[in-house]
Amino acid sequence: MTTYTNPVLNADWSDPDIVRVGDDFYLTASSFGRVPGLPLLHSRNLVDWTLVGHALERLEPEERFTSPRHDCGVWAPSIRHHDDRFWIFWGDPDQGIFQVNAPEIRGPWTRPRLVKEGKGLIDPCPLWDDETGEAYLVHAWAKSRSGIKNRLTGHRMHPDGTSLLDEGKVIVDGDRIPGWFTLEGPKLYRHDGWFWILAPAGGVETGWQGALRSRGFFGPYEERIVLEQGDTDVNGPHQGGWVRTAAGEDWFLHFQQRGAYGRVVHLQPMRWEDGDTSRSSQAESGGGWPVIGDDGAPVAVHPRPVLPAQPPAAPATDDDFPGGRFGRQWQWAANPGEGWATQHSGDGLRLACVRSADAHDLRRLPQVLTQRLPGSPCTVEAGLRLQSTEPGARAGLAVLGDAFGWIGLECGPDGAVRLVHRFAEAVADRERDASRGCPAPEGRARLRIEIGRGARCRFSYDVGTGFVPSGPVFTATPWRWVGALLGLFAVAPEGPGHAGAATFTRFQISAR
Repeated sequence: MTTYTNPVLNADWSDPDIVRVGDDFYLTASSFGRVPGLPLLHSRNLVDWTLVGHALERLEPEERFTSPRHDCGVWAPSIRHHDDRFWIFWGDPDQGIFQVNAPEIRGPWTRPRLVKEGKGLIDPCPLWDDETGEAYLVHAWAKSRSGIKNRLTGHRMHPDGTSLLDEGKVIVDGDRIPGWFTLEGPKLYRHDGWFWILAPAGGVETGWQGALRSRGFFGPYEERIVLEQGDTDVNGPHQGGWVRTAAGEDWFLHFQQRGAYGRVVHLQPMRWEDGDTSRSSQAESGGGWPVIGDDGAPVAVHPRPVLPAQPPAAPATDDDFPGGRFGRQWQWAANPGEGWATQHSGDGLRLACVRSADAHDLRRLPQVLTQRLPGSPCTVEAGLRLQSTEPGARAGLAVLGDAFGWIGLECGPDGAVRLVHRFAEAVADRERDASRGCPAPEGRARLRIEIGRGARCRFSYDVGTGFVPSGPVFTATPWRWVGALLGLFAVAPEGPGHAGAATFTRFQISAR
């Protein structure tokens, strides 16, 4: 295959950043309040990616993330390789800027270190300047926490990445650039004697990608728009990272906001060319500017990078849960508790029916195991057995967002297990029936969700007589910053004692 088609990652790999080490490319992305955090993806051709692990085992402080915090946690990380180590910096909008590092991409990764404390500090990116030996860090601001936005603040950083050496200075004020607003997501580079910041502005769904350059880190910077929607259907296009191959080709990865599907990742060709600087705020000539995509517009189909051949690959979705273990694609909705999932000698994911006062609302449950909603039409299936005599104990397969829908099994007041289908609107504080239930012999069912265009979901079930449609169409919705999620869960109402368990088998996602 000589061409590729965007998006190269057609799911919610939000706020991607990339680094090359030798012939290998590594990508990380926002994980917000899900655990484990900081996903790590690997590729050799920039098109085919696999998930190889996570850099953050648990969110800290742990007590802050015992319940779901879908719009908190890990925002917009940057990944770099320096001094024979991998480094990831990210902003927690409620705590500050954190850093972890490791000798290898698969770890072991250090515990998170708070580099700069403060509210609203987001989108940090470090730079180790090989020319001078100096180290720097730039970050943006979240107005929701700090009251500040549209500014980039720069610091000198200790070369060991553990601390900052000054109070910081606003190095780019977006309010002084005509027409620019919501400047954020900066990625910092050194190229051709210039400091470069590639950063989006104009908002996630409607903005553009900007390039800013200066001879000195603290400015002044001149700016240019280098990628915008144009006549394409790629709205945004929003923040990402630049990478150069060993052969000297330049590429840019960025995301596009697609509603319930979240922030899917596109790969754009990139080149450097001289240009007229008359539009700039700095009367200095020389040097080139990046040109991204097709003369500044996103490409849909393009020749592949000149890189070694790699078999087609994508982050895993299916899972048989061997020995009760689940694959890397799954994340808990919060820091997991003891005994939520049990390993055993057979196959299948065994989840305890954890008791909770929030059993009526999946959005509040930490013990939901989630993965990203695919960006293309697909069919999702899973087998389920509920082993509980506790009235109200339930387990199921869900589509989660501001609104949610699920289909599964529930133990009734008489101890009999029934097939149930429930949903909740975004404005509702508890679920309702989406269809009438039916008996589930031996507490078993096969569950299915057919997801069509526009994230329209049709639920069905099989309790031994073939698949039967259930309820009306449910349209998946995103969270505040996160695309919709697929989820597996088991829960029971508050009360004493063990409430039983649920076993999920043969989870599959197939293209439609």
